Amino acid sequence: MIIALAAIASAIFMGINIGGNNAAAAMGAAYGARARTKRQAVILIAVFSLLGAVLSGEDVIRTLGEGIVPGNTITLVAAIIATSAAAISLFIGNVLKVPISASQSAVGAIVGIGIFYGILDVQLLSKIVGWWIATPIIAFVLAYLSGKYIHPRLVVWLVEHESEAQIRSTIKKLLIVSGCYVAYSAGANNAANAVGPLVGAGFMEPATGAIVGGLTLGIGAILIGGRILETVGTEIAEICTIRAIFIEAIAAIIVHSASIAGIPVALGQLVPAAVIGIGCANKGFATMNNKTVRRIVVMWVTSPLLAGLIAYSAIRLVYL
Repeated sequence: MIIALAAIASAIFMGINIGGNNAAAAMGAAYGARARTKRQAVILIAVFSLLGAVLSGEDVIRTLGEGIVPGNTITLVAAIIATSAAAISLFIGNVLKVPISASQSAVGAIVGIGIFYGILDVQLLSKIVGWWIATPIIAFVLAYLSGKYIHPRLVVWLVEHESEAQIRSTIKKLLIVSGCYVAYSAGANNAANAVGPLVGAGFMEPATGAIVGGLTLGIGAILIGGRILETVGTEIAEICTIRAIFIEAIAAIIVHSASIAGIPVALGQLVPAAVIGIGCANKGFATMNNKTVRRIVVMWVTSPLLAGLIAYSAIRLVYL
C-alpha cells in the first residue's frame, strides 16, 4: 500500500513539474508577444495537454516504459526512483526559472536504472539522442528562416491587402490554433515522462497513464507555469505576435511528429531554440550571447546527467 502511494505521489510530482516547466514553456512565445495573459496561457495548456496525452500519448509512454529498459526488468521501486529522480531534476529547473527537458530528465533517470541492472537498448537510446540533437537545430533553423524571410514579406502583404482590424482578427485566430496545437503536442509527448516507468513496471496501463500524466501536466501548468512563461517569453528575445505564431507552429509540428514516431523529445529545448532563432533573425546573432540563453544551455546539458546520477545512486542504496 505504501509503495503504491509512493508510486502515485512520484507520478503526480513529476507531472506537476513537467506542466510547470516544459508545457508552460510552450506558451512562452505568445505570452512574450503579449497575445495571451498568464491565466489564458495556463488554462489552454491544462486543457489541451490532457487531450494530447489521452488521444496521442500512448506510443511515447510505451517507449519510456518498455523500450529503453525492458519493462519486465523495472520493479515498481525502480520505477518510483526513476520518476522521482527526473522530477527532482525538473524541480531544480523550475526553481531556477529555466526551461529544461522533461524527456531528457526522464530518459536520463531510466538510463541510470538501466546501467544499474546492466540492461539498455543502446540502439533505441542512440535514436532518441539523435532526435534530441537534430530537433532543436531544426527548430532554430526554421525559426531563423521564418523570421528572416517569411515574416517581413508576410507583414508587407497583410498591410497591403488587409485592414488593421482584419489583421488583428486573423492573428488572434492563428494564435489560438497554434497555441492549442502546441499544448496538445506537449501533452502527447510529455505525459510519458510522468508515468512511463510506472507503466513499464506494470503499475498502470498506458491508457490510465495517459490520463494521469495529462491531468498532472495541466495542474502543474496552472500552479507553477507562470515562472517559466516569464523566462521564455520576456528574457530571451523580443517577440511580436506573428513571430509567436511561427515559433508555436514549428515547435508543435516537430513534437507531434516525434510523438507519432514514439520518441520523447525536448519541448523545453525546441521552444527556446525557436525563440533564439527568430531573435537572431531580428537582431542578429548577438542574441546568442544572452545570459539567459547560456543559463538554459547549461541546464540542458546537466539535467539528464543529474537525473541519471540521482537514479543510479538511489537504486544502489536500496538494493546494495
